Amino acid sequence: MGLDRRAFLTGAAAAAAMTAPPAAAVPPAASLRPLARSGNVVERALPTPEDLVARAGLPGRVGIALTDLQTGTLLETHAPDEALPPASTAKAISALYALEALGADHRFETRVLAAGEIREGVLKGDLILAGGGDPTLDTDALADLAAAVREAGLREVLGAFRVWGGALPNERTIDDGQPAYVGYNPAISGLNLNFNRVHFGWKRAGSDYDVTMDARSVRHRPEVRIARMQVEDRAGPVYTYRDEDGRDHWSVARGALGDGGARWLPVRRPALYAGEVFQTLAGSNGLRLPAPVEAVALPDGAQVVARHESASLDDILRDMLDYSTNLTAEAVGLSATLAHGAPASSLAASAGAMSRWAAEELGMRSCSFVDHSGLGDASRVTAAELAGAMVAAGRARGFQPLLERYDVRDERGAPMRNTPFEVHAKTGTLHFVSTLTGYLASPGGRMLSFAILTGDLGHRATLTPAQLDRPAGSRAWAGRSRRMQSEFLRRWAALYA
Repeated sequence: MGLDRRAFLTGAAAAAAMTAPPAAAVPPAASLRPLARSGNVVERALPTPEDLVARAGLPGRVGIALTDLQTGTLLETHAPDEALPPASTAKAISALYALEALGADHRFETRVLAAGEIREGVLKGDLILAGGGDPTLDTDALADLAAAVREAGLREVLGAFRVWGGALPNERTIDDGQPAYVGYNPAISGLNLNFNRVHFGWKRAGSDYDVTMDARSVRHRPEVRIARMQVEDRAGPVYTYRDEDGRDHWSVARGALGDGGARWLPVRRPALYAGEVFQTLAGSNGLRLPAPVEAVALPDGAQVVARHESASLDDILRDMLDYSTNLTAEAVGLSATLAHGAPASSLAASAGAMSRWAAEELGMRSCSFVDHSGLGDASRVTAAELAGAMVAAGRARGFQPLLERYDVRDERGAPMRNTPFEVHAKTGTLHFVSTLTGYLASPGGRMLSFAILTGDLGHRATLTPAQLDRPAGSRAWAGRSRRMQSEFLRRWAALYA
């Protein structure tokens, strides 16, 4: 699968021209309405967009745009120029950004380098585990890399064992406003492992608990020392974190544990985390290594001992859009910025470069991204521009198949099976923010792109960091937003049957 740059940019330019309003245009007071097919009979039988928005009764703001994929014409809107957080629908833009910059066949490479002479299996110098920005590297892949080092004949290292994550900027978190313990807000580095999360498991053992902290994947689960957990007697908070002695120190309230369980916690030192795990795996392959230390730069002339290649970028992006993995979005976005030759000294700088690219190439002149994943709630897009970006993406080879099929729900909230229409879309969810963008193939064969943005930003702004994990009322609010989204999709499918 490929993404043709010329086709992509041609489609983007056409979409921008067709969806961008004149400089002096004023948004319509009422929704643009589609031309019904049979004397407006179908349209008159359906609730209007204003009816659907009113019926949802969502506190906050709503922006909606429906666009013809072939012509780029806006067919129906409600507050299309309302700027709202995209949440994880930002990953659709990040995927386009990465495909255009890197190409669908791009693969990330993780290498083991020898800085020094190797004679009779002995390295007289340093061994370096060098990341290449791969967001999907896991413990099983690292185990294969350690086995490849053994197969290359290396059996002893006389120098240091270094880790290098400098292929991408190092960020302690994606969004500083999130609770410290949520696994979807890890650190970012050029050397990442297990989406930069550590597995915390616990099981009651008499009056105490057996606790594990490991880097598990399908075949391996090595224990780690760089992240530690202490069970403490206290009423709250459930988790605390402190950065001390070069390690992540966690504590958990005993009363919150029950009989047993597990969860993923974020890692704040991803390169050293990967290095510690590789040290363990190398040891199981007969190669004893000292504790890892971080390398500031890669030495000139280092030779490659072993390498691991990721899956192709299109496969990585398909999983990213399906599972909405934040670390993947940030890593591919940062890599795309570097490939464009733009400054990527920080996540914010890279997101700014993507904002400028989206304005120039997708016509998203009002957009402003603060990251590539949508986790930060300060990003802004409009429904009209997001639907227009989907027009450009839909005309380019390789993007639509990356989006998973979306289950539209009926009036009772049950998934609709075997419908005469199909929806492929990317969802986005933050507390009191719910978004959806993608494509609708109507029963009549017409291809439509859409964006539905909802957000109660006033209420979200009142939440403390501690409340951002599970604030009261968020689930019910999101449920109402998703029901409204399905109502719009059912309306559009009926109109263009």
